[in-house]
Parts: sequence; structure tokens; C-alpha cells
Amino acid sequence: MLIPKQYRCTHSATCACTRGHLSEDAIFLVFHHLNWNPRLIAKISCVCKWFDDIAKRVLWKEFCRTRAPKMMLDLQSSGSHSVDGNWKALAKLLIYCSGCSKRLMFSSRHIPGHFVYRTRFSKTSGRSFLVQQCRTDVLYVSDPCEHLDQGEDGDLGFFRGVFKSFSVSTVRKMLIDRGAKLHPTEICPYCKAKTWSMLQAKMVPDSACSRLGAYDDCIDYFVCLNGHMFGICSLLPLSDSDEASERE
Repeated sequence: MLIPKQYRCTHSATCACTRGHLSEDAIFLVFHHLNWNPRLIAKISCVCKWFDDIAKRVLWKEFCRTRAPKMMLDLQSSGSHSVDGNWKALAKLLIYCSGCSKRLMFSSRHIPGHFVYRTRFSKTSGRSFLVQQCRTDVLYVSDPCEHLDQGEDGDLGFFRGVFKSFSVSTVRKMLIDRGAKLHPTEICPYCKAKTWSMLQAKMVPDSACSRLGAYDDCIDYFVCLNGHMFGICSLLPLSDSDEASERE
């Protein structure tokens, strides 16, 4: 009996999945019951091209909608093209701190990326990362992921974010109008696109340092061609009263 074309694996003729797959509806219901577990989505996407395709089109999208419903609703409010890159990259941005390499400023050593359980993203915070001329853009930015006691590096904070409709944003237009060059080596850890350094483009406002609790001259962040943002800062030390509050 022939397997219906839509259920055949499209990976290769020798793929172990040539006997066909469950329908997409069945897979949707299974992962809905699993509350769109990201680890399981990642594992199933490795099975073959067919599973990877449904993960990219459906499962990662539903994960994003479940993890950050208001944020996703806003990102899509301008139409389907307002979420640039892809859903898999956006899902990774929600739960993965990229760390940094030795190439980045303010760090003398490699700090590996890691997954985080939950992070708050805020477009109110995002306004602090935009120069005055770009305050009409919408940028969601995470709270900094703090990496404390990094030896000679001091306390470091890593943050990440995403623009709404970056392709038509004022930030993108300003970067192009200023002739900002794409960074020669740094690529987006979420979608692998090329990036601009906002520090080199002189587009890091003082308000970003205040929002992060960072030293004024120790912050840099990158924006990729798809509108994902990631950065690093050197954090100001906590006062004695702040440390007491942390312990409480």
C-alpha cells in the first residue's frame, strides 16, 4: 500500500521514516498536552526533515505564543512579516542567554551561553535602548542575566531582545543612512545573521546604562539583520543595602 505523499518523509529515500508519519493534527495535540516543552520540540526536530519542518512552522510558533502571549500578539499585529527571521530563532531568544566570546568588549574570556528557565521581556525597557530619534520603534528587551564575580572582568550582565517589524524600523533606516558597517565576525546567536554593533554606530543612549545598572562606558549590543538584539554590560556593584535586600 502506498503511503500518502503528505505523510512521507522528505529527508531522503533511505530515511528510517519512509513508512510515514502521524498527521500534523495528531502531533499538534501531543505537544499541546506537553505544554510545548522546548526540549522535546528540539529533540523531535532532529528526527528528520519532515519533523524539523513541522517544528519550525507549528511547534516553535505555539511555544512562543504560550511562553510570551502578549509579546507575540504585539509582534504579529502588523502582519505575518512583522516577525522576522523564524519562530525557532525567536523561541531560542526567549529561553537562551548567549553569553559572550573573547571578541566582545568588556570581557577577557569566553563565557558560554546557557538556557534560562524564564525571563521577563519589556518594551518599556526597550525604549531605554533606543536613541531619541528611534523612540517610535518597538523593542522588547530582557532583564540582564547576571554573571557575577567574573574575575578581572567584574560582574557582567547579558541581555537580549527583538524588534517589532525591524525591516521598516527607524533604527534600521538610521544604521543604513549612517553607513554603519556590519560586524566582520560577530553573528546573531539566534538566527546566524550578520550584525551591527550599536556602540560602533554610536547609537547606545545613556538611558541604556541606567536601565541595566551598568557603568556608562561599558555597554555594547548588537542588532542583526532580522532584528534580534543581544548585548553585554559591566554591572555596577551592589551597595550594602542592595545586598541585604537580595538576601531577604
